[in-house]
Amino acid sequence: MMLTRLADADQESCGGKATMLGVLLRAGLPVPDGFVIPKADPAAGNMKITRSLRAAVTAELVRLGDPVVAVRSSATGEDGAEASAAGQYESVIGAQGTESVCDAIETCRSSAHAPRVDHYWSRALPAAAPPAPGMAVLVQRMIAPDASGVMFTPQQAGDPTRIEASWGLGLSVVGGTVTPDTYEVQPDGSIAYAVGSKQTRIDLDAERGSVTTRTVAADQQRARALDDRVVKILTGLGSRIAEILGGPQDVEWAVADDAVWVLQARPITARLPATRTSTLPLSPQALQGTPGAHGVVTGGARIVRGPSDFQAVQPGDIVICHYTDPAWTPLFRIAAGVVTETGGALSHAAIVAREYGIPAVLGVPDALNLIENGSQVTLDGTAGTITPL
Repeated sequence: MMLTRLADADQESCGGKATMLGVLLRAGLPVPDGFVIPKADPAAGNMKITRSLRAAVTAELVRLGDPVVAVRSSATGEDGAEASAAGQYESVIGAQGTESVCDAIETCRSSAHAPRVDHYWSRALPAAAPPAPGMAVLVQRMIAPDASGVMFTPQQAGDPTRIEASWGLGLSVVGGTVTPDTYEVQPDGSIAYAVGSKQTRIDLDAERGSVTTRTVAADQQRARALDDRVVKILTGLGSRIAEILGGPQDVEWAVADDAVWVLQARPITARLPATRTSTLPLSPQALQGTPGAHGVVTGGARIVRGPSDFQAVQPGDIVICHYTDPAWTPLFRIAAGVVTETGGALSHAAIVAREYGIPAVLGVPDALNLIENGSQVTLDGTAGTITPL
């Protein structure tokens, strides 16, 4: 079969991401409909869109009503129980029409060759062979959300549900470009929250077939992205997803016109640090952020403002940056720890740091100016602190 409808997705031909969404769609959960281009081997050189595949894509888009779509990778090994490959492959948001969608499919397929992908797998699974080549591509109806984000269902009995949320598309939360709201829902249903700065938002630009970033008004920065009712709906949905898929799940979700949508679900690959940390007094010089990845390390602080600074990072350095991009993944093989000015514990950067076993602290305001380049610091990823020495 040239294409597979999302509800019929299977692991062998459609990859983990599409397969898990297909399971949830069949179970009646609110998953945007779509279809899957089954796996192709990037090494075989068959990444181009054939005439017959183009015709099949056209037919499926007609079936869906020619919507704006998200085109995303569903590669072999991606979204697995041992490694997520979070953010390593390309996605294209806002494609519409056969030509645009086919171009996006080729973009996703070609991302299998990105150097960061090889770097990721060699570090995430050092004792195992990298996943067999194969790239399926998932095409789904696009949701233009009011708010969106990530949810981690409880990893052990008694753990809370953890939710991070911001305005607009979830790209800002998973990409760590904002410090999101955080919500913790205890087993008894009680909700604790902290409002993040949420200074920017990313929204769909349907006319251009892409996304746009804009500044959030001051009153919206200070406002909660989610009320208690939606938090409770998400928590219940998370419980059902974990039950259906057989274990704790990392869930991407969106809220649009009061409807909650499930955009992705994958196993949680490494344990989160607790939000609530020690009540011991901090050093007066210590900076505090969100605990992102367990561990304590001392090393030289290395300010990284962009790719031009990569060559200055030496083994054992602690990278201090505004936020990390997937292209920065090779730095995680060198750095002893990571500090960001924005982002939360459920962002791709934090997930990769936990998988790599290096401590991370997220959302430390003005860290690039408050930490001197080359100075010695101690980073405690479990407590969420950076202490100059």
